[in-house]
Amino acid sequence: MVAILGLLYSYLHQTPLKVRAARVERGPIRSLVSTNGKIEPIQNFEAHAPISTTVKRLSVKEGDHVHKGQLLLELDDADIRTQAARAQAQVKRAQADQSALTTGGTQEEVLTLNSQLVKARNARDADQRNLDALRRLQQESAASPGEVRQAEDTLQRAQADVTLLEEKQKERYSKPETARIEAQSAEAQAAYEAAEDALLKSSVRAPFDGVVYSVPVKQGAFVQAGELLLQEADLSRVLVRAFVDEPDVGRLLPGQRVEIIWDALPGRTWTGTVNTVPSTVKLRGSRNVGETTAVVDNRDLRLLPNVNVGVTIVVAEHNNVITLQRDALRIDESKPYVFKIVDHHVKHQTVEFSLQNLTRVEITSGLSEGDTVALPAEESKPLSDGVAIKVVP
Repeated sequence: MVAILGLLYSYLHQTPLKVRAARVERGPIRSLVSTNGKIEPIQNFEAHAPISTTVKRLSVKEGDHVHKGQLLLELDDADIRTQAARAQAQVKRAQADQSALTTGGTQEEVLTLNSQLVKARNARDADQRNLDALRRLQQESAASPGEVRQAEDTLQRAQADVTLLEEKQKERYSKPETARIEAQSAEAQAAYEAAEDALLKSSVRAPFDGVVYSVPVKQGAFVQAGELLLQEADLSRVLVRAFVDEPDVGRLLPGQRVEIIWDALPGRTWTGTVNTVPSTVKLRGSRNVGETTAVVDNRDLRLLPNVNVGVTIVVAEHNNVITLQRDALRIDESKPYVFKIVDHHVKHQTVEFSLQNLTRVEITSGLSEGDTVALPAEESKPLSDGVAIKVVP
């Protein structure tokens, strides 16, 4: 009896634990993935120097709005025109060689060969008639066998001359000669097309309405072949490339809302939706990330190419649900629970939850709107079911 009374007295007069409290509220909750990203133009144009030359005229500067077809830059094209003329001459020579290849040679060569072939055939026919006459005379003992054999040898040589000329007429060029002529023709045509392309690119015009956002050269400057001259983009809509850490990649789906902020314009938020999800994870610095992209409306053109931005992806969002401060939720080996405050004591209350983010969690069962839940105690002594508490700010 004394022991029981002592325990009862201790329970009634125990010093309450000081705790902070959180109120169960109804409202929206969002599950987010926060990361960084980079702005890229969707429709982008880059002009590069086709050959090494000088910038003859620069008609725009960075930030200029341009219209389709507007002249942006001109290069000194004197060398390009010389190359084009030289290439055109090479093409004409190659065409002449191709024509000769088709007809069996030049016109003079063809006429000469035809003439030689006519003479050779006439000589062969004459030798044939002579042989026929000597064979008849031999039958009459008026010609010797030696005369007949000599006539036969003469006819064979005449026929060989005809056969050689006929072969020349059929195949004027050997296979290696044909391959060489065809290769020279292809090379000349490629050189001409390259020169024409370079000549066309010596005057740079805007391919679409947009903004010139990069001009790394100056008027009169010498540029190397392939050097970047300027960049233009349509910035009314831009692409955001976000770098999502590997553990969050599986939460991404097309169509999820994306919110963009830029430190250079505090208080401003741009929105879009996820249009591609990562197909692989790669190393970026010290992070394993997947790249996801979203298209963002940028009608006022404030977002600029290549700037670094903050990216928030809303992977889930519930409205008008019961939510609780996240650090009030406790999880042991069995089920999640909280310490619900009832009459200055805490009660162990099992709960179920759904969405959660860094600060709040959605409670689906176990609590009602307006309930008060104890946060972790300030003192080292842990909370337990039935312990008296004192709520402090």
